[in-house]
Amino acid sequence: MDTDDQPQPDDATADATTDVPERVAEIAAQAAALADAHVEDDQDKAGEHTGEMIDPGARRLGIGVDVGGSGVKAAAVDLDTGELVSPRHRVPTPQPSAPAAVVASIARLVKKISAEVKLGPDVPVGVGFPAVVVGGVTKSAANVDPGWMDFDADTAMERVLRRPVHLVNDADAAGVAEMRLGAGVGQRGTVFLITLGTGTGSALFYNGMLVPNLELGHMEIRGRDAERRSAAAARIRRGLSWKAWAADLDEHLLAIERLFSPRLFIIGGGVSKRADQFIPRLTVRAQVVPAKMRNDAGIVGAAMAAAEQEAAATAAGG
Repeated sequence: MDTDDQPQPDDATADATTDVPERVAEIAAQAAALADAHVEDDQDKAGEHTGEMIDPGARRLGIGVDVGGSGVKAAAVDLDTGELVSPRHRVPTPQPSAPAAVVASIARLVKKISAEVKLGPDVPVGVGFPAVVVGGVTKSAANVDPGWMDFDADTAMERVLRRPVHLVNDADAAGVAEMRLGAGVGQRGTVFLITLGTGTGSALFYNGMLVPNLELGHMEIRGRDAERRSAAAARIRRGLSWKAWAADLDEHLLAIERLFSPRLFIIGGGVSKRADQFIPRLTVRAQVVPAKMRNDAGIVGAAMAAAEQEAAATAAGG
């Protein structure tokens, strides 16, 4: 079978083995069927590819996917430079965001990218996802469908995409990109990336090394999840001025600072484009800077993290 073709529903279950849980196999089959279905309103902002297939030559490539509360974004990535080799595709996040529907959206995006760029079958797919991720299994579902709780997403996606797949927490993915290629390059000590979007994500690095799955958007402030006030969406939802919202964000950052004493906060997410509206109002002692990778950080970091995990798995396997 051509590795760029999506499997039919029967293909997704034909190679089922006893060590693949029934739930994973069932959801993978559902996702494969949805991925093959014609979608009238895909709303892909990159449009249809009409040019010749891109030949990346000797460049090391990965596919990065960034799953957010409102959109799923994806592109082929040069792992050494962070450059997007393919167009940046974006479709709305399925509502409800059940595993089969989200995996199907990812499969359609990967199929488009595979039609645009010459990719070997071993090119991995990295997926930044808004949950705690341990060994490819999603361990939380605060801002997504409850079906993601304790779901072996790596295995399900590999069965549909027919490529190596590695999930990583979405803020961790963005943080990897910023530390390698963006605002965190060369930074030592304790550094936080704080992503502000539908929710509030956090990634912790010490001397450039990631401490995964911190999820400080869900730390308690005033009896509630901190992200209910500090997320970018909270400012819009509550109709706050930049000044009022900056005070809420500042309270969250001060709580993090009391616990970890970081030397640097990097603020990511789309709101980083308006950094001049809120960063000067913050009172934390640590330096605060906007992210440099902007909306591509999640895509680039997911691809990098997946390539590193795949290399480590290959090395461990002999």
